[in-house]
Amino acid sequence: MSGSPAWAAAACDGPLGLRKSWTELLAGRVKKQKYNPEREQKLKDSALQLLRYHQNMNDLLLEVEDPQCKKLCLSKLIDCDSASAASDHSSSFIRSAFRDQASRLGVPVGLLSARVFACSVRQVCVEPSHPVLLSSEQRKKLSSLLEIARYLLAHNMFSRLTFCQELWKAQNSLLLEAVWSLHVHRVVSLQELLQSHPDMQAMTTWLFRNLCALCEQIEMPSPSSDATKAMLSGFVQLLVSSAFPQSSEPRLGEPEKMTQVATDVLQRMLTFALDTLDAGPQVTSAHQAARGWLSAYSGHVCCGMIGVDSHKRFFSHTLTQILTHKPVLKVSDAIQMQKEWSFAKTCQELTTLYCRVLVMLGPEESVGRLREVLESQEVNWQYVLSCLSTLVVCFPEAQQLFKDWVASLMAHAFESYHLDSMVTAFLVVRQATLEGPFVFPSYADWFKESFGSSLGYHSCSKKALVFLFKFLSDLVPWEPPRYMQVHIFHPPLVPSKYHSLLTDYISLAKTRLVDLKVSVENLGLYEDLSFSGDVAEPQRQAMRDVKKAIVVFEQTGKIPMPVLEASIFRRPYYLSRFLPSLLTPRVLPEVPDSRAAFIETLKRADKIPSSLYDAYCQACATTEEKQPEDATPGKRPEPDQAEQPLGLLTAALEELRALMTDPTQYDVMSAQVAVISERLSAALGHNSDDGSLRRSKIQLNVLNPTLQRQDQAVVDLLLTAFCQNLMAASSFVPPERQSPWAVLFVRILCGPVIFPAVLSRLCQLLYHQGPSLGAPHVLGLAALAVHLGESRSMLPEVDPGVLAPAGSLCVPEFLNSLLTCRTRESLLFCMKFCTAAISYCLCKFSAQPHAALQNCLSPGLIKRFQFIVLRVFSEARTPCPPEHTASLSWRPSDLPPADWQSAALSLWRWSSFQELLKEKEFYLTYRDWGQLELEIQPEVDILSDTERRDFHQWAIYEHFLPAPSALGGCDGDLEAAFTVLVSELMDFYQSSRSYNHSPDSDLVLGGRTGNEDILSRLQEMAVDLELDQGSSASYGCSASQSHILFRLFRRRLHALAKGHSTATSLRRQRELLVCKRLLLRLPPSVLMGSPQARQPVSPNCEEFFNLVNSELRNSCCHGSVLTHDITMHFFRGLLNVCFRSEDPALVANLTLTECQSKCPIILTSALLWWSSLEPVLCSRWKKCYQGILPRELQRLQEAREFASSLLSGSASPAPSPAWISAAALHFATREVRTENVRAHLKRLDCERKELLIFLLFFSLMSLLSSYLTQQDTAEYLKAMDICAEVLMYLGRRKVSWLVLFQLTETDAELGHLLHLAPDQHTRLLPFAFYSLLSYFSEDAIIKEEAFLHVAVDMYLKLMQLFVDGETRTVLPQASKRLKLQGSPVQLITEARTFLLQLIPQCPKQHFSNMRELLAGREDCDPEMSNILLQRWQAGPSFDLYQEPHLF
Repeated sequence: MSGSPAWAAAACDGPLGLRKSWTELLAGRVKKQKYNPEREQKLKDSALQLLRYHQNMNDLLLEVEDPQCKKLCLSKLIDCDSASAASDHSSSFIRSAFRDQASRLGVPVGLLSARVFACSVRQVCVEPSHPVLLSSEQRKKLSSLLEIARYLLAHNMFSRLTFCQELWKAQNSLLLEAVWSLHVHRVVSLQELLQSHPDMQAMTTWLFRNLCALCEQIEMPSPSSDATKAMLSGFVQLLVSSAFPQSSEPRLGEPEKMTQVATDVLQRMLTFALDTLDAGPQVTSAHQAARGWLSAYSGHVCCGMIGVDSHKRFFSHTLTQILTHKPVLKVSDAIQMQKEWSFAKTCQELTTLYCRVLVMLGPEESVGRLREVLESQEVNWQYVLSCLSTLVVCFPEAQQLFKDWVASLMAHAFESYHLDSMVTAFLVVRQATLEGPFVFPSYADWFKESFGSSLGYHSCSKKALVFLFKFLSDLVPWEPPRYMQVHIFHPPLVPSKYHSLLTDYISLAKTRLVDLKVSVENLGLYEDLSFSGDVAEPQRQAMRDVKKAIVVFEQTGKIPMPVLEASIFRRPYYLSRFLPSLLTPRVLPEVPDSRAAFIETLKRADKIPSSLYDAYCQACATTEEKQPEDATPGKRPEPDQAEQPLGLLTAALEELRALMTDPTQYDVMSAQVAVISERLSAALGHNSDDGSLRRSKIQLNVLNPTLQRQDQAVVDLLLTAFCQNLMAASSFVPPERQSPWAVLFVRILCGPVIFPAVLSRLCQLLYHQGPSLGAPHVLGLAALAVHLGESRSMLPEVDPGVLAPAGSLCVPEFLNSLLTCRTRESLLFCMKFCTAAISYCLCKFSAQPHAALQNCLSPGLIKRFQFIVLRVFSEARTPCPPEHTASLSWRPSDLPPADWQSAALSLWRWSSFQELLKEKEFYLTYRDWGQLELEIQPEVDILSDTERRDFHQWAIYEHFLPAPSALGGCDGDLEAAFTVLVSELMDFYQSSRSYNHSPDSDLVLGGRTGNEDILSRLQEMAVDLELDQGSSASYGCSASQSHILFRLFRRRLHALAKGHSTATSLRRQRELLVCKRLLLRLPPSVLMGSPQARQPVSPNCEEFFNLVNSELRNSCCHGSVLTHDITMHFFRGLLNVCFRSEDPALVANLTLTECQSKCPIILTSALLWWSSLEPVLCSRWKKCYQGILPRELQRLQEAREFASSLLSGSASPAPSPAWISAAALHFATREVRTENVRAHLKRLDCERKELLIFLLFFSLMSLLSSYLTQQDTAEYLKAMDICAEVLMYLGRRKVSWLVLFQLTETDAELGHLLHLAPDQHTRLLPFAFYSLLSYFSEDAIIKEEAFLHVAVDMYLKLMQLFVDGETRTVLPQASKRLKLQGSPVQLITEARTFLLQLIPQCPKQHFSNMRELLAGREDCDPEMSNILLQRWQAGPSFDLYQEPHLF
């Protein structure tokens, strides 16, 4: 601000030449001045005035630092009369400055200080060095600001609410530590800050993102680690206390919004942590954040200042969320996989989380909560069972709790024959037994105890027996063999007359074991259900039994009971498995050990046959005679590793590599490859050439390829050998002169057993680990890809899932799909791989024609190479003569990483490659370029922003646009180029390439894959097309009034099948979402046609109106309105067209008048969003024309004013047209409290009947919307009350409203209402009709002749809705709100009862057109049709003496 006018005039007085310099002015003041108190005071006042009129409050706050570090002497001059000036000069200086500034601006000082302070805090957070933490410099500045804020608060000069509101306006740049500092220094609490946020969803997202970034820092050592942990603890305590307040204390007006936000954030953080843990053990930022958040569940973090009740409910809710997280597994999956979810096999982070939650709840409450969740909700069985394992292992008292729980489940199951209780009991028992006998009795013991005596659960009746064996039989297809063996060897006790039930089950179980190739006798004496395999090999199982029996014998000195029982009841296993393992010949020790003592005890008990014992003694003596002198007694030699199958395969591969370096041995390579094939079969454990294993298609999970450890070891060995052999062979001779060893080797890799594993490993290497591969691996895998392409005719197709949603791919195309160019590293890897593959192919098959090369090389790989070269090397964009070299050198040793780019350029310029590019199959078309460019992620692109823009300009305008279509170009047609790019962009948004199938992905524009850059090019094209159309129209040329974009949308939507199925609806909604968002990103004039110059005619909006009426009305609107964004976009486009016209008001009026008849939903949308639309329209119109709005816009304005005046008590006549006024009134009543609606509607008695009819229509639409959108009961009741009130007024005035349920397109007065309602709402009008039954006037419906006709028509349509299945989309939500309609059948029954009561009361003339009404629909309810027709034919005495029952 400038100083006073007097001072300014004095400063400018006199000619410029007489002004003196600063030194001359000071020279006259050298003489010592006599002290004058009045002059001193005057000097202070002048300095005060100077500072007050030239201060910048934002800079002032940032300049004032710690008062202990800087002395501000001027504060004494500024605020001498302040009582605290001597103690805190800087703060009093700020206080005085704020007072003066507020006084001059005429605003409250608290409001001014809050806004300035918020701006200063935002400036501190600018250019952060960390996503959530402050730098030391920022921390110092913020500390000074906080001291000043506290000082202002103490003097009531600071508005907390205003500060919070101003601070959230720049939330994206706000650092979490700054927010925490405001809380710690008691400037504004976290709760105040979060409650003041205007957007609950945005605040939830902001807090979630910042908490994730904060959690990443928890485990990182740093000077601020204590502060970081304190921040996390504080936020957790706030969220928990807000989401779970103390139930014993009243909630002092705490907003419901804060509770919802806190609950959502806690739930999202836990979901994020669980999803991250599910992804597997990796060292990523997400895993660091997940571990950091899980650390917050410790007691010292969560408890803090939180009440006991709050943290109990929090941990109970947390346990419930864990158990119900993604319940995708079925019970059958749990039965099969639960052995993988034991305590030892669960990841450490998850078991730690379980322990922390369970400790807080205690074992008894934890088990109780577990029971409640299992009984009432769908659960994730993996989490349930792993939590159960943690509970039973870590809490000894949990064993008895589980026993009691299982006992109650079994009792309930057999009392009420409840299958779910039975399933839960068996899963709980089996999971507990996995943790060993010290935790829970073995499964065999529990099964014998539960069913092995006459006191078992099943012994009460035959029905109980049937229930048990039916359950056990249902388990057979799913459960592991070990449990079936337990059931067979320890069967339930069954009375003899029901023994057939047991024999049938045993027969079924044995058949299943035979199918699984598991012997019935293979069950060991000692159960080990935690063993990784279902059933161990018989010999290994027997050896484990022997070892455990010896251990028990050592402890007790007696023969173990399982051994005694096996010697009697399981003699086949005891004699053929157990004793041979026990009596393995060995060198007997001089002093008998435990094994020898155990054998002698069995011999004395006559448990070892004499012949077997004698043979054992003789074999031991023979072994002792053959023992080498240096051998250790009792120790068996380990088998040589080289004798193992994998070792033999390794040796065979090394021999093949030795042959590569010896050119004279090429003739024996075929024999060596045959040896490798044989040893590969042995390594895999089966015949690799088994024809029964051949398949026509291989399914792979590209995003998460997995391999068995043995298979991966074998595949890695083979791939390494191939790469080494290639390097060795190429070091002697080029590829074209090598022997066919590679073809023979690839045939081994293509065996039906090994080939899926090879593809899975290639997927891991190329798709997930490509940039980390070295040059030898790249060269070898590229050559392998060429030879796989050579054998493509013999290979099955591959279904890679998300990479090819349309179907399967051949092997070369599949390998090409594994190459991505998203980042700098992946693009360089693609360049290397493509260069190596193409060079190898051209060298290997140089003598063959180009047509033969197409079998070896994927066209996609050639196109990808062209795209990379043109993108990376600007010199490749300029045509240059090809290099006519004899052949391309293939020397792997000559390709170090630094020379890959020169190799790619050499290949590009090679004449043979340029000849290959002339083949039509290898053209890089404009569409191909768009697909590849869309995958690029700009933030990690190899090109800078400027380079990328230059490349786009060259590719579009210099390369593809002028190129002929026969070569993949656009023939100079900008519309064609625009269409192709839009089409590819829409496909890209709906494909997996745009968001990589991440769990938190969403369909967004301008994401991280180059969308913004391509959208910029689209916007440039749209402007160019608009200029072209305008210029052609100005010269009288015939220009298409509709934009090319709408023709493309119409063509794509037409290609999607129409229907009412969920899948079809979702596909169309996704397509429409992309269409709408593209429209929003392009200039708004796209929505309008191109009005001809100098003619005041309305723009041609037919295409946009058709899109709204046919698609957006059904998919992108809520009730009778479009979304805010598309509405605003339309009116921006309208303004732009008006401003380019000679008569803007006429253009606006004509366009909006056309909307009334062709697309009325635009006008109702404008009424809904008028509060935000009106300021924009008025401002822009007045700025350009200094006049009032056009007449049609004034109509909307008047309609809103009418609605507001009616609700405010000052009623005025409704303006025309009536339906616009009704729409405005309808939207206004949505903002009024329910109890006030009826009072406001009473003023409608004097209004025109048309207004009431239209208001009833909009209320019906709102009623249906409350069903479909699952709004709360209040919204439903409000819509019902409005409908009832309007029906009452219409009845009082004898006005028929039935026409609303008979709307047709040909209706001149009301037909346009069909364009205001989505088709689904129109179809569900019968539902709304019968929902209003209780509000119908009995006298009116009997007197009105058309009522019976409408009621019957609505009933038949309701029946058809039920048959078509559409009632299920409404009634599940409505069932809780209606009094009687809890299901579709009940609603139809109510409607039918109503009609049956109505028919006898209606006079005969009401049935005049009944036959025409029932034509073709008699089968919907034949009995009702007969009654109606009989009543039509019968006399006046006809009556219904008996009500028929259809249901």
